[in-house]
This record gives sequence, structure tokens and C-alpha cells, in this order.
Amino acid sequence: MALTSSITGVVPIAPTPFHPDGRVDEASLDRMTDWLTEIGVDGVTILGQLGEAPKLEHSESKAIVAAVAKRFAKPIIVGVTAPGFAAMRALARDVMELGAAGVMIAPPNTLRTDDQIVGYYRQASEAIGADVPFVIQDYPLSFSVVMTPSVIRRIVMENEACAMLKHEDWPGLDKITTLRGFERDGSMRHVSILVGNGGLFLDFETERGADGANTGYAFPEMLIDVVRLTGEARRDEAHDLFDAHLPYLRYEQQQGPLGLAARKYVLMRRGILASDAQRRPSASLTAQSREEIDYLLSRVARVDSRADAFRR
Repeated sequence: MALTSSITGVVPIAPTPFHPDGRVDEASLDRMTDWLTEIGVDGVTILGQLGEAPKLEHSESKAIVAAVAKRFAKPIIVGVTAPGFAAMRALARDVMELGAAGVMIAPPNTLRTDDQIVGYYRQASEAIGADVPFVIQDYPLSFSVVMTPSVIRRIVMENEACAMLKHEDWPGLDKITTLRGFERDGSMRHVSILVGNGGLFLDFETERGADGANTGYAFPEMLIDVVRLTGEARRDEAHDLFDAHLPYLRYEQQQGPLGLAARKYVLMRRGILASDAQRRPSASLTAQSREEIDYLLSRVARVDSRADAFRR
């Protein structure tokens, strides 16, 4: 299946499971893939920043995509960001042949002007092939590239293959409103907007017009419920559930390897991953950090019983 601009819901960013010695943990990868199917996600993104993609060899990346595609029946988005277009093209073409629905491309931090940003995505799409659907990753806090709504509109209108925006600007609520305004006035065709930042602003982003979440959080079930409740106009219920998770969500959203360490630790405690290991260079949680996470999730469990599984 090919990624289209109609995708909605929750498309989690999946981590790459590793053994403590750095090998890819294939059993945990299979278990995680099956679990995502069971909880009802609408797709999955692999080999992104959360997936430690830069630490993988090309052959490992292909093997991971093949393993997920074998077990997962919904759209698979694969991160193919690379320093040069040759590597990006090679991985994009390989993963599409293996069953990916589309690819995600982040801008290099060397881009400074609007024209440079628009030109980069035009060249990237030409490099991977105009038949490959792609996602714009708009994450200025990480990539230091600021995309205004007008720049995003230009990218969308110049590239038919652009199917989705991963919106991770912060603050960015007004950006969503502006982009949806472009659609209403006919100056931009519709593309799906799924949001990142760990879901930190999902409660209001969905109300502003976001179609769902494309992010890594150790309890994607909560993201699914918030999107569903918002769509059913059950605003207070959506916010009550979100608010219960927010203290831990904030903790997990620490930038860099510590945020990833927290997510992997919780997924290990939930029985999804066999280990919370990262491939080197890596960071690990201190005993005090683990205690803080345990405490925060014990509080989440007062409202959301799914956090009880963490403590078993």
C-alpha cells in the first residue's frame, strides 16, 4: 500500500530493539510489531530518530523493514534521512520494494533560506523518485531549520509525492491553524498533519486540525484514545486522560538519548522489549531516574489502569 494524504489516527515512532551487546533484537522487534497491531495503531514509523537509524548499517535497516513488513498490515513509514541523496535514494528504493508505504525526510541543518528548504525537498523527491510518497519532518528544535507555513505550502504544492507533514514545531498550534486555513481558501491541497514532540501538545493540536499523532510515547494507547475522544467531541474526557499522562509524558520528552532511555525502560518494563539497551553511543538512566519514572507511572495508574502493567 502507498501512503496517501488521507492517513489519520496514531502512527507511532517505533524504537529499534537491541541486545545489550548492540545486536538488533529480532524477537523483541516481532513482539513490538504484534503489540502495535493488537492495540490498533493506524500505521508505524521505523528507522527514525527514535529508532537510532544513524547507528544502523544499510543491511540492518533493510532487515528491520522486511521483518516489520512481514507482520504488519498497515502503512509503514521509513525514515531515510541521509547526508547525501545517493544514500537516501538507495534506502528509499530498497524499503519501498520491501513493503514500505512511504518515507520520511528531515532537512539538513545547513538550510537557511526559504528557497533552500523548498529546493531541498524538490531535489530529494527527484532523487528517490516521484512515485515514492514522502513525509516532511518539521522539527526545528532538533534540525535548526525553520519552515514557515508558506514554505510548507510551497513544498506541498510543488511535490505531488508529498503526502504528510510530521508537525513538530514548538510552539506550533497556530501553524496548524494557518495550514488548515490554506486548505480552506484553496491555496494548498490537503495533506495529512500528524504531530510529534512525544504528543506533548496533542490535546490541543487535534482541536486545531491535526489528524493524529506520529510520535514515540511508551503508552500509544493513550494517544489513540485522545484522538478518538476528540473526534467524538468528548473534549473533557480527552483532556482528563491526557492530563493524567502529562507528568510522565513531559519526563519522557527530555531531548536526546535520555528521553529514548526512558521510553525503552518503560517498554521493557511493560514486557514489549527484552532490554532497554541503546546502540552506542548511548546513555543510560541512573537509579534515581528509574525511581522517578516508577513514581510518575504509579500516579498515571490511578486514572489509567494500563499503567498498572508497568509495575508487574
